[in-house]
Order: sequence, then C-alpha cells, then structure tokens
Amino acid sequence: MNKDAIIVVTGAAGFIGSCLTGFLNSKGYKRLILVDDFSEPEKLKNLEGKQYLQQVEREQFFEWLQAEKPSIGFIFHIGARTDTTEFDYSVHQHLNVDYSQKIWNYCTENKVPVVYASSAATYGSGEEGYNDDHAIVYALKPLNPYGVSKNEFDKWALQQTSQPPFWAGLKFFNVYGPNEYHKGRMASVIWHSFRQINQSGKVKLFKSHKEGYKDGQQLRDFVYVKDVLKICYWLMEQYEKGNEQLANGLFNLGTGKARSFEDLAKATFRGLDKEPVIEFIPMPEDIRDKYQYFTEANMQKLKDAGYADAFYSLEEGVNDYVRNYLAKGNYY
Repeated sequence: MNKDAIIVVTGAAGFIGSCLTGFLNSKGYKRLILVDDFSEPEKLKNLEGKQYLQQVEREQFFEWLQAEKPSIGFIFHIGARTDTTEFDYSVHQHLNVDYSQKIWNYCTENKVPVVYASSAATYGSGEEGYNDDHAIVYALKPLNPYGVSKNEFDKWALQQTSQPPFWAGLKFFNVYGPNEYHKGRMASVIWHSFRQINQSGKVKLFKSHKEGYKDGQQLRDFVYVKDVLKICYWLMEQYEKGNEQLANGLFNLGTGKARSFEDLAKATFRGLDKEPVIEFIPMPEDIRDKYQYFTEANMQKLKDAGYADAFYSLEEGVNDYVRNYLAKGNYY
C-alpha cells in the first residue's frame, strides 16, 4: 500500500485500534483517519505521540465521508461495543451491527478493502467447535449479547452479493497487551493480575463451576496484541500483492493453543520476578452461565492463505507486556 494512501482506523482510541495506529506509523503510514468516541479522556493517552491526519467522531463519520469525499485506500474497522456484561442488546445492535453494515456498504460502493473485528465470542460454549468455517456460522449460539451481535454481522456479511473488493472478518480470541489501561473490568486477566500483585501480592482467579475443570484450569486461546497487529497488516499487504490464496471471509485470530488462567497468572508473576500466590474466588453470578470454559482457534485457514510467522508463546507475550509496558506504565 502506497505510503500516501489514506487508511481509516475505527475504534482508534481503544486497545487494539490505538496499537494498530502505532504499528501503521512504524511502517511509515501517517495519513490516517482515526474514528472513535473521543470523549473519554483516559482513552486519549493511547494516542499520545501517534501521527495521523484527523480524528473524526464516530457518530459523525458517515456525514464526514459524504462532505469530504476522501480517497481511502483501506479501512480497519476495529471499533465495537466490546463489553460482554452489557445486556442491553440495542447498544450492540447500533454499534456492532448497524454501524458495521454502514461501513460495509461504504466500502462496497467506493471499492475500499476492509478488515473488521469479529470475535471468538461468536462460538459460544463451543458446541460447533472453533473452526472459521462459513458453514457453521448459522448454527453458532453465542452466550451473550455482544457475541450475538458479532455473529449477526458475520451472518449478514456472508449473505451479501455486493461486497468490498476484499474483506476479512477477524475472530479475535483473548487478546491482551498494552493500551488496555482504560478498560477496567473488561481488561485482560494479565492487567488485573498485575494490579492485584502490586496491591496484595497475590492473584485472585475464578473457581470452576463446571465439572471436568479444576479451579484455574479454564482454558482460553490468549493471543498477544503484537501478533494481531502483524496479521492485520499482513492482510492489507497480501491484498495489495494480489495473493490468490487469500479469499474473502472469516478468519480465526488466536494462537491455536489453549492455555489455562493459572498459566497466565504464573507468567505474570514471573514477569515481576515474584513467586506465584493464587487464590480462587467464586465467579460472579451474572456471568456464571455465560462463561466460556474452553476456546482454541483453528488457525489452518490463515496458514493456508500463506501466513507463516510464529506466534508469541503465552510466556513470551506476557513477559514482554509486563516488563516493557505494565511495570513501566508505558503505552504502545
């Protein structure tokens, strides 16, 4: 992609969007349009030092496009309501379905390639497995309104006969890394563990409320944000190169290796050069019956498209995050 190309990043002040903005800067892309709700001051720290053309408020973006008629080279639609404890579906409908449809329609009409954020929350409790196979999308049963909204948009996208010149929906698994300071309850377990270790010297993990899983042995596919950034960028590059193995559609984005929350907590202690002290507490009632006990991305589709880079192991990713960001209060 020409360095003069205008690239749009939605959700640009959030965790993954702000990291992607920084990553694009590091690759020489400075002509960025950043779209988000910029009213939260704690999110704005994520953008300090980043280079871009303009910030556009999320709810004014489509009016802005109509008025300015910019020539856009690529859109990374990372913005979404990601709160899995928000049970008012209308919030998710507006931001995760309706807004995404508008992005899609703009990209289709203006021939702009788009990569958008889907989610592993679409897989629900995993009855259908964790394969990014389009055939199972209609059978998936997400466990919360957030996951439902993400799956509704995936289903809608797959039904469209008019499409952007290239599109990929990335089913993010458990992404962790710098620039999630503002997320509070929805931040990664590493961020929470780091704070707990500093405050009390120990980490509290949820007890298991499901047969077959010991406390702390709930398994997730944890993926470091730096791998997510590389894959987003790789998709843009491959589209530009005309990679014939790269088809439009949904792609899992995890490491392909499930690990336990206990492993995660221990890695956080190691990043701080401390001995692990872990306490198990009951899981909050409001999420107990909507909790995923196992997720593991089947990454074959992305590999078949030609992505060959190794992923950060859990230990490598957590170590980098803790030592170089959390312990120093640094941003990406």
